[in-house]
Amino acid sequence: MSAGAAKRIAALRDSIRHHDRRYHVEAAPEITDLEYDRLVDELRDLEERHPELVTPDSPTQRVGGEALDGLAPVRHPVPMLSIDNTYSADDLVAWAGKVEALLAAAGDPRPVAWVLELKIDGVAVSLTYDDGVLALAATRGNGTVGDDITHNARTIRDLPLRLDLAAPPPRIEVRGEVYMANSDLVRLNETQTRDGKPPYANTRNVTAGSIRLLDPRECAARPLRFFCHGIGESAGLGIASQAELQTWARGAGLAVAPGGGRFTSIGALVEHGNALIEELHALDFEVDGFVVKVDDFSQQREAGTTSKTPRWAIAWKFEKFEATTKLAGIRVQVGRGGTVTPVADLEPVELAGTIVRRASLHNADEVARKDIRTGDIVVVEKAGKVIPHVVRVEKHKRTGAEIPWTPPTACPECGSGIVKDPEGVFLRCPLVACPARVRERLRFFASRGAMDIEGLGDKLVEQLVATGIVRDYPDLYRLSVGDLVPLERMGEKSAENLVKAIAESRTRGLARVLNGLGIRHVGPRVATILADRFGSIARLAAATVDDLSAVDEIGPVIAATVHEWLASDDGRGVIDGLAGVGVLLEAPQGTAPAADGPLVGKTLVVTGTLDRYSRDAAEAAIRAAGGRASASVSKKTDWLVAGREAGSKLEKARKLGVKVVDEVGFASLLAGETPAE
Repeated sequence: MSAGAAKRIAALRDSIRHHDRRYHVEAAPEITDLEYDRLVDELRDLEERHPELVTPDSPTQRVGGEALDGLAPVRHPVPMLSIDNTYSADDLVAWAGKVEALLAAAGDPRPVAWVLELKIDGVAVSLTYDDGVLALAATRGNGTVGDDITHNARTIRDLPLRLDLAAPPPRIEVRGEVYMANSDLVRLNETQTRDGKPPYANTRNVTAGSIRLLDPRECAARPLRFFCHGIGESAGLGIASQAELQTWARGAGLAVAPGGGRFTSIGALVEHGNALIEELHALDFEVDGFVVKVDDFSQQREAGTTSKTPRWAIAWKFEKFEATTKLAGIRVQVGRGGTVTPVADLEPVELAGTIVRRASLHNADEVARKDIRTGDIVVVEKAGKVIPHVVRVEKHKRTGAEIPWTPPTACPECGSGIVKDPEGVFLRCPLVACPARVRERLRFFASRGAMDIEGLGDKLVEQLVATGIVRDYPDLYRLSVGDLVPLERMGEKSAENLVKAIAESRTRGLARVLNGLGIRHVGPRVATILADRFGSIARLAAATVDDLSAVDEIGPVIAATVHEWLASDDGRGVIDGLAGVGVLLEAPQGTAPAADGPLVGKTLVVTGTLDRYSRDAAEAAIRAAGGRASASVSKKTDWLVAGREAGSKLEKARKLGVKVVDEVGFASLLAGETPAE
């Protein structure tokens, strides 16, 4: 009987660990909560009848034992150092340049790859596994000595008591962050309120307090979670990089924070980080920045540490502000691409020094996931330059009068049936001619970064669309003073000025037009690159996806999007319409590279301060000589023009073997002469 029980117990433990991994690490559960609970109940029942078969790593042992008298000190075999931080992308790039220079000076010629990770707003901990079994857990403490929290770590459901490895290392110290999800805090505060106890203010505070409780049963009642982000002491692991560590951790059953990645240039990492900030609202946990690390462990060792911080890692943080207010209502707005976005109308509240009355709710799925209702008390957050969004609902403050929100089935502007993206979460109005979509397109087209039409403000755009005078971009260029004068708050002089401003915008050039059209992934920088490379809309439209992908700084995703838009019926119609009203669809002279000249086929980067040229003038001179002016140094760069205080671009150019010239040498290049060595 004991042998049969032992076999069944082993099978149940393996099954429960498998389902723990599927639920907590892979977010892909295979069974219901009820089925899972039945497995645990069966295991617990068998262990109670056969106590000699109970082991410390059994799933039933997550909560057990009596409360401790105090927390014992633990000395970390490898110090848990803090890391420096910056709030500036420019400073981050400069830091990366210093690291690259440091490694180059140490005789390491290899290019540096970088890893970006979310900086979780939780509590740093160290977990020691002996032969794959959790043996010790400790807080960071002062970096050298922390507190033994093994009794509480065992209660964390997504922290494995046994690593899911066939051959675990003899000893490994896993490091990471214990945190609490926003949704779990909402439920915990509901329980606190029902029990007559005060609610918790935020996830960081309740995590810090919970992990150091003396009674593990109390900690188990507060649903904590864990993300792995590093290792300390290890033996026989055989991992060479941070990216490899993340893969190993997932394979071992340890959760790793989503959204990061490995990048071969710091510029690509910054671009990804900036885009990721826009998506933080979808996360169910608090993030206060990113951690950037050198990927290769051998390069980390070469870079070394100071007495307090590693030189190979830095926190790229952004300012976060929170406020609590009441949700007065939910409405939707339609964007220029047809996206129907729910917006929270808030009772005015001060946030980051300004009065906030609205916050984005992003999409219908997010409203449902957070269970946001009209009348709710909500926590609103602003991170970096991103518009405010609702972090969570204070459900413990509900009165019962709150009203659930139902997503619209028809566009509130044109009445068209709303459709949902086949592979996404967004609702869209499919009608290109929808008045709301037309308004948003025109507003963006007239904005300063695009066609820069002075006097064409939001209110006027609304009137032009509402009266039917303007239905698309070309209609702007057909406006007359007589069309405008009857409009509200539009006198004859104002009408004349607007008609003149619209006419002047005809000659802004191809880059401004491409940016103003709002093609996905095409902002000012990409628009300028495309205009410089192809020179006209005709040559751009004739380019294949491969032609576009071959352009420096234009990847396959951007190339495919641009090609698809230009080849579409809507795209061709817009281009033909703008051409028909005389809008310049070529790069103005002096903007695109000249057809001939001493720098034809050459790519140059300008950095630092020059005496005779501003940055724009230097790049214009390069294009006039037939060359291409790039913003970043790469293996494709032919020359770097370095002025005073050249900085990280100069260091990178030297590392890649790119030729470097000063201002005198630059003048020689422009004259078709070979610069002095």
